[in-house]
Amino acid sequence: MKYLVREKMFSIGDDFWIEDESGNRAFYVDGKVLRVRETLELQDPSGAVVAVVHKKLLSLRDAMTVERDGHVLVTVRKKRLAFLHEVYRAELASGEELEIRGDLIDKEFDIEYEGERLARISRKWFSLRDAYAIDVEREDADASMLIAIAVCVDRLVAKEHED
Repeated sequence: MKYLVREKMFSIGDDFWIEDESGNRAFYVDGKVLRVRETLELQDPSGAVVAVVHKKLLSLRDAMTVERDGHVLVTVRKKRLAFLHEVYRAELASGEELEIRGDLIDKEFDIEYEGERLARISRKWFSLRDAYAIDVEREDADASMLIAIAVCVDRLVAKEHED
């Protein structure tokens, strides 16, 4: 299933819709303003919160967490000792790890588990500057978690390159 992320360029609080490949609204990303730390809620079309993304406050390296029902589901941060390319990792609460690799700046990257691609994030299909696709390749994959991870990587890479 493919999802299309179109960021609203001038919205207060970084709010935007994520549509499925049929053009239906699948998820809403609600950027919470006036919070101590950056917070984004991923909601289903009815407004139910399916994940909450937070920037970690106290961390040696920038990191973001994805929570569901008040519990940390995954922590996303840049991988140490990645020599040739930027590589991020998503550490699941279970201790398993996903790798995020590719051209992170231009939004052409994969989310992998043990060498198997779970999702591909790509901007190449779109002429819109602030749009990219998230292609969830496995039927049994948690689409909302993979979308939240892609949003985390997008935010972390943007912050790193604006510094």
